Amino acid sequence: MIFPGSIRSKLPAVGTTIFTVMSALAREYDAINLSQGFPDFSPDLLLQNAVDKAIRSNNNQYAPMAGLILLRERIAAKVDAIYKAPVDLDSEITITAGGTQALFTAIAALISENDEVILFSPAYDSYAPAVALAGGKAIYYTMEAPDFAINWQQVKKLLTTRTRMIVINTPHNPSATVLSEKDMKELEKLTKGTDIIILSDEVYEHIVFDGKAHQSVLRYPALAERSMVVGSFGKTYHATGWKVGYCIAPRELTAEFRKVHQFNVFSVNTPMQHAYAEILQHQDLYESLSAFYQEKRDFFRSAMMGSRFELLNTQGTYFQLASYSRITDEKDTEVVKWLTKEFKVAAIPVSVFYHKTLDPKVIRFCFAKENETLERAAEQLSKIR
Repeated sequence: MIFPGSIRSKLPAVGTTIFTVMSALAREYDAINLSQGFPDFSPDLLLQNAVDKAIRSNNNQYAPMAGLILLRERIAAKVDAIYKAPVDLDSEITITAGGTQALFTAIAALISENDEVILFSPAYDSYAPAVALAGGKAIYYTMEAPDFAINWQQVKKLLTTRTRMIVINTPHNPSATVLSEKDMKELEKLTKGTDIIILSDEVYEHIVFDGKAHQSVLRYPALAERSMVVGSFGKTYHATGWKVGYCIAPRELTAEFRKVHQFNVFSVNTPMQHAYAEILQHQDLYESLSAFYQEKRDFFRSAMMGSRFELLNTQGTYFQLASYSRITDEKDTEVVKWLTKEFKVAAIPVSVFYHKTLDPKVIRFCFAKENETLERAAEQLSKIR
């Protein structure tokens, strides 16, 4: 028998994620779940039918370790068409079990003992644990509400001879901001002449609002040559539970990535890969995604006009940040519990995305929901006085 005292945790400070906690609380109190980032509507019928077709065509055994050739071919074509960035399907694209696995594998493959990794806080919660498990050290730049802007001269001061990687996320979760062309050029200058790797989390690449273009590192050759780009089919096609993503990286970085990938998951769900290869032919589905979610953003913001929440600017993703400072001074971790129990709407506290004790009195709502769901949630939230 193994006794608790004999277990040496590699992540002693890590508990159950806030997403799991709040979704469980939403179920317990029968609340509208605007916490965890997933749609409450189904994927397009074209995609559902493509999966059914793949299964019935007996595409149910292991896929190649790097992913189906046809799927990688179509990702390469899409990337070239959008970002004017030619990538080699054989040596530069790997299909993964979701974006989080791609992020974890990239860090595990490239970060060694005592390497430093710069993270922008608030940050998606998988980055820091992955760095810790790899033996690296997270170095934080703190972004603050309401604009979550980055001062690149301050970032430069964080660089040392041990800096191995910089992790960026655009569009950004949880702040719903996007990096601009100016930001990318500053990052380019910052890393010029160094061996720093950029891990670019771009899972919301097709959800950018108000006519802006997504600034992928792939648009910038000097960044692309040192970058590992993570994408997600789940975010693009409303199928987060299928957990299929990909990593695009130069040949040398991909070779290291695959060394870990093959012993981590080896290969990814075969029928889903066939389905995504087929659906990528329908460009209108991802080209219309920004407009689709912008309508939901605007609908939710309009519905919340009668509430006492102050809504922050949402430039991308399907998240809306809201300040509750006009309502209460309570900690955001307590406010989201109160909202779930008393007003039947679950949200996520933004403070949990920070590496240090910081409570900006801001919470995050997910608007990837049917308009009826958003309307009911807004009605409940508008009752708060």
